[in-house]
Amino acid sequence: MARVPLAIQLGAIALAGAAVIVALPSFIGYDTILQITLNFAFAILALSLGFVWGYAGIFSFGQAAFFGLGGYAYAAAAINFGDSTPAILIGVLLPALFALVLGYFVFYARLSSIYVAVITLVVTLILYKFMGQTAKPSYMIGNAMLGGYNGIPAIPPLNVPGRPDLFAGPEEMFVIAGLTALAVYIGLRVLLAARLGKIVVGMRENELRMELLGFDTRFYKLVAFVIAAAIAGLGGVMFANWNAFIDPHVFGLGFSAQPIIWVMIGGLGTLIGPILGAFILSTLSLELGTQKTIDINLILGLVFTVFVLLVPQGIIPTLRKFWTDRRPARDPDAGANASREASSHG
Repeated sequence: MARVPLAIQLGAIALAGAAVIVALPSFIGYDTILQITLNFAFAILALSLGFVWGYAGIFSFGQAAFFGLGGYAYAAAAINFGDSTPAILIGVLLPALFALVLGYFVFYARLSSIYVAVITLVVTLILYKFMGQTAKPSYMIGNAMLGGYNGIPAIPPLNVPGRPDLFAGPEEMFVIAGLTALAVYIGLRVLLAARLGKIVVGMRENELRMELLGFDTRFYKLVAFVIAAAIAGLGGVMFANWNAFIDPHVFGLGFSAQPIIWVMIGGLGTLIGPILGAFILSTLSLELGTQKTIDINLILGLVFTVFVLLVPQGIIPTLRKFWTDRRPARDPDAGANASREASSHG
C-alpha cells in the first residue's frame, strides 16, 4: 500500500485540526474553554521538550525556565508597549537568546548529558529564587513591576496589531492558543522531515558516527536547543495570556518536572505523545484539585509510577506497537518492516 506523502498528511491534519479548534468553543462551556486553553499552552511546552529530548537526545530540565522567561518577557513588553505584537516577538526571542548563550558554553564544552540536565535544572532554580526576590519597587522593567512571589497581574491580552482596543477574549484566546499549538506540531513535523531534522535524529542515534561524517554535533545540538527554547517561550506567552498573570512558580522544581512526566507518559520520541500527556495530566490535576482529601502530588506520583511500570514506552509507542503486531502482514517481512518504520518516524 503506497504511503501518503507527508505534505498531504500535514495538510489534512492542519485543515481538520483548525476546523475543530475554531468550531469547538461553540459547543463547550466557559470553564472547559479555559482549561483547554491552558492545555494548549502546556502542549506547546511539552512539544519543546519532546523535540529536544525525544529527537535531539538532549535531556533538558530547563524547558520550564524558557517557558517562564517567555511569559515574563511578554508581560513586561506588553505593559510597556501597550501592544501585544512586539511583546510576542520578545517573548519568543528572549528565551532563544538565553538558550543560545547557555547552550554555547554547555555544548561547546562537550559536557555529558547528565551535566546538561543538572545545569539546566540549576539555572531554572536560580531564576525561581531570583524572581521571588523582586518584590521591591526598584525591580521594574520600564513600567512593569516584577512583583516577586506575587507575580505580575493584569497582563495586557493579545490584540490586533496596532489596535490594543481590539483584544482577544476567552474564546478568541482558545482559538489562538489551539492554532499555535497545531502550527508548532506541524512545524516540527516539517523540520524533522528536512535535512536538519535528519541530522538531529542521526546525532541522537550515534553522535560519534555523525562527527566522522563531518557534522559538527556541537552546532546542531545548539540549534536544536535554541529552537526548543523558542517554542517553550511561545508556550509561556500563551500561558501569560491565559489568565493575565504570571509568577515565579513557573520556575519551580515541581513545575519543571511536569513536562518530563508529560513526555514520558505520552511517549518519548513522538510529537503526539507529549501533547497527549500534557492534556491528560493537566486535566487530571484540575479535577483532583477540587477535592481536599488526598494530596494531589501524591496521586499524580502514583499515576506516574503506574505508567512507568506498566507502560514504560509511553502511550503512543505502546498503541503503535499494539496496532503493528495485530495488523495482517502481506508477506513474511511486512511486520518487521512496519515496526522499523514506526520506530523511525516516531
